[in-house]
Amino acid sequence: MADRHDSGGTGNGQARDTRPGAPADGTRNTAAGDEPRERSSEASSGETDETADRAATARRDAALLAKVRAAPVLAGELPRFDPASAPAAPGELFADWLEQALDEGVPEPHVMTLSTAGADGAPDARVLVLRGIDSAACAYAFATDTRSAKARDLAANPAAALTWYWPAHGRQIRVAGRVEVCGAEAARRDLLGRSPRSRAAVFAGPMSAPLSGPQEYDRALERARETVAAEPNRVPATHALYRLVADRAEFWQADPRRFHLRLRYTRQAAGGWRRELLWP
Repeated sequence: MADRHDSGGTGNGQARDTRPGAPADGTRNTAAGDEPRERSSEASSGETDETADRAATARRDAALLAKVRAAPVLAGELPRFDPASAPAAPGELFADWLEQALDEGVPEPHVMTLSTAGADGAPDARVLVLRGIDSAACAYAFATDTRSAKARDLAANPAAALTWYWPAHGRQIRVAGRVEVCGAEAARRDLLGRSPRSRAAVFAGPMSAPLSGPQEYDRALERARETVAAEPNRVPATHALYRLVADRAEFWQADPRRFHLRLRYTRQAAGGWRRELLWP
């Protein structure tokens, strides 16, 4: 009778491995056989950590949203607005609202959001400073470097929108229309009308280009300050002033009862403006 260890065994008590690629003596490669199990364990641990991170992020998002919902909105006394008494053209109303905001200490009412879209149609937005007002034309100016992302957008698609929001007054103004590049003399007046610090920032480097770190910027800014001090009337060739001429303008006055007033002006081809109220 054959010894039972001779059947499917190796004679040393180990099971014979008959799989393709197994060692010639038939022994099972225990270490190799365990590798997939170890890798699977590591992957499982990584997935568990990732799942826990996602859960923690979701909990924080939920808590943050709860804080957002609990935050006060439209708090305080808001000014009154009677659309029936609004002027026939939007430029005058914009000037009235802006002057009231300045006189009553609304923080930074001259700061606005410029929205553009490039050749690919992808939208972009950024906050900048109002640099010019033409109430008669309902046109508003802003400045930038011609190498900037917004300048590239406007070169490809010379239309944009501007938005002002003043929470203290519960007011929002939106204008949209074509954008024109002002001449070199207008750009010169804009820059030379600024403080030395502001002018140095314009000279420091190409806007929107990659920056290696604060040290690179500090070095460039120091050189720019020296340039401004030595040549106070110098203006970079890349500094440009743009003007948005509005075709549409909307004035939004918040109401704590949520009956927000919206007055829209639309420029007419024959001249003048059409006024209409919109549902809030």
